[in-house]
Amino acid sequence: MSNFINQHDGFSKEISREFFRSVYSYMVAALAVSGIIAFWAGTPEFFVKYFINANGGIAPLYYVVIFAPLGLGLLIQMGYKRLSLGALMGLYLLFSVLMGLSLGSVFLVYSGQSIAITFFVSAGAFAGMAILGYTTKTDLTKMGSLLYMAFIGIFIAGIVNIWMKSDTMSFIISVIGVFVFTGLTAYYMQQLKTMSEDSEMSGMDRSKLAIVGGLILYITFINLFMSLLRIMGSRD
Repeated sequence: MSNFINQHDGFSKEISREFFRSVYSYMVAALAVSGIIAFWAGTPEFFVKYFINANGGIAPLYYVVIFAPLGLGLLIQMGYKRLSLGALMGLYLLFSVLMGLSLGSVFLVYSGQSIAITFFVSAGAFAGMAILGYTTKTDLTKMGSLLYMAFIGIFIAGIVNIWMKSDTMSFIISVIGVFVFTGLTAYYMQQLKTMSEDSEMSGMDRSKLAIVGGLILYITFINLFMSLLRIMGSRD
């Protein structure tokens, strides 16, 4: 009997490891796509050509690029069970491209050196909290719920600040964001670990959830990176 239990535990751990390999592969692939697109689009010539209208104002296309990823992210997370695996991958790729276009403006504002330094700082903080979330025995559900509500709050505040253009509010949002997104990293990792250990989940559902998991971790990382960049970044 103990032999059977050990074999079952080993099989479950292997499935869990395979699931996280897929999750991280999707996350890294999305970051690579977004990074390449952002670098390509992060020039004054590109911005003026596509995002500035004839009157010198912001073109509607810019707002589409900024807000479309939000809709796609919600569609992937809420509709993954109804969508095919191919459709999910296509939407995820489109999401990564649009995020890259929206992040291109970062290269117009901050120096390349500060972007690189902030990226590695963000990666270190993300990795540390991911390991904590995966290994801790403490239930992070309550903390995750509070952090998610805080995320909604700073998201709304960020939208309002687009029109207010308050540097003080932007700094406060960024500082809160660093704590929120580092905490959410640990919370989401614990949630993903719990899901990965569900032996009754079908292979197809597991593959779809790997995409959703990659998306969630990607969004968390990008938000952490942007929060830190607003605090640490030096402007061109």
